[in-house]
Amino acid sequence: MKQHLSVLLLLATAFSTSAQQKKQITRPAANYSIGNKKVTVYTTAEKSEYRISKTETLNFIENKQPFETEPCIFVDPTVKYQTMVGIGGALTDASAETFARLSKKNQQELLEAYYNKDKGIGYTLARTNIASCDFSSDSYTYVKDGDKDLKTFSVAHDEQFKIPLIKQATAAAGGKLTLFVSPWSPPAWMKDNNSLIKGGHLLPEFHQSWANHYVKFIKTYEAMGIPIWGLSVQNEPMAKQIWESCVYTAEEERDFIKNFLGPTLQKSGLASKKLIAWDHNRDQIFQRASTILNDKDAAKYVWGIGFHWYETWTGSGMQFGNVRQTHEAYPDKALIFTEGCKEKFDVNKLDDWTLGERYGYSMINDFNAGTAAWTDWNILLDEKGGPNHVGNFCFAPVHADLKKNKLIYTNAYYYMGHFSKFIRPGAKRVGVASSRDLLQSTAFLNTDGKLVVVVMNQSDEKLKYSLWIKGEAANTTSLPHSITTLVVE
Repeated sequence: MKQHLSVLLLLATAFSTSAQQKKQITRPAANYSIGNKKVTVYTTAEKSEYRISKTETLNFIENKQPFETEPCIFVDPTVKYQTMVGIGGALTDASAETFARLSKKNQQELLEAYYNKDKGIGYTLARTNIASCDFSSDSYTYVKDGDKDLKTFSVAHDEQFKIPLIKQATAAAGGKLTLFVSPWSPPAWMKDNNSLIKGGHLLPEFHQSWANHYVKFIKTYEAMGIPIWGLSVQNEPMAKQIWESCVYTAEEERDFIKNFLGPTLQKSGLASKKLIAWDHNRDQIFQRASTILNDKDAAKYVWGIGFHWYETWTGSGMQFGNVRQTHEAYPDKALIFTEGCKEKFDVNKLDDWTLGERYGYSMINDFNAGTAAWTDWNILLDEKGGPNHVGNFCFAPVHADLKKNKLIYTNAYYYMGHFSKFIRPGAKRVGVASSRDLLQSTAFLNTDGKLVVVVMNQSDEKLKYSLWIKGEAANTTSLPHSITTLVVE
């Protein structure tokens, strides 16, 4: 009898594992064929003039079985994973205030550079802050002290800079920009430390008022012509910062979602908004996800798990394994990278090549771990890495030298563009593997049939390799410290 039960348990486990894997991977019956397709190669490389430059066109030749001596990027377009939601950056107060100080010519240049797919890098995703964050010129809220019923709610503060930028960015993106919003702190009087800064917790008696506040914000913005796609519960809920912050334990966030925010969104006709939990670093992503998503009454409201890249402050590397483990454990929930930037701005390091490489390394590994969307932090900062009301100056892909009236494009802008310009919303990540660890890669199949393969080389070596697909190979070379996008069509 015991033996019989053991066999049944093994069969049940195998069936469960198989079912979970089928959720993550789809293999359509139709085979992908190279036919007469060619490969267009776009390159950005250190010590060169290449900046998303078209560098060569490749033909495929038959190569049924590569030898181990032949470095290859193997791609199988019939093995499909997650669907791309979008790639973009945050439209913060700092970005909006800096944008407003640009000349009209530079404003138009920046909008095209970010949001035009042909002339720029085709951003389709954006994030903005609910009330103030560190990248604001001052601290502010939308309600007067003690107004539990939110009768004084107003976003008048945002109408000067932030809302105009969001509207112009949306127009530049062709009228559609996937926008999600995040709070850094509830009003001080709703918290146990009576302060916007240094953490503190949301007081129980204001749980419903704070849930109503999200609804007020979303409906107010939408009434002004700004559609809101989603929202996160709290930016960095485990951080006690010297700027706007609020702490939620995993259990506190779970219960707030389950008992207040989720039901309130539903009752208010906002159930379709994508609710994002966590919104902090990769180090604790699995613990937070498991606590929230193992509770079905909380999980039913959650669209996905958001995360940042700042776990490296502890001295560790980027913990992509935690992202992958979260995806494997909860394949029905999306993963979204919600923020990342290089801290400690230094004007002398604007040309530091590792800035862009950090983006490329993170994006390749995050996508390969199951991430469906990737959001940079500020799209634009000034020549000091601000404005920032607590002096937390950082790098952005583009800086404005307001004294010289010019825009400075860092290599991070081009590294981001190697993904956002070519991998479009709706694309499916497909199977890819590199036979050399110096060549990192990810691949997506767009809805128009174009296959996009991104390859990054962080080494000092020039590396020859073949893009191998279904017995056909296209031979090329990866330059030292370069990123390339290969478009097969």
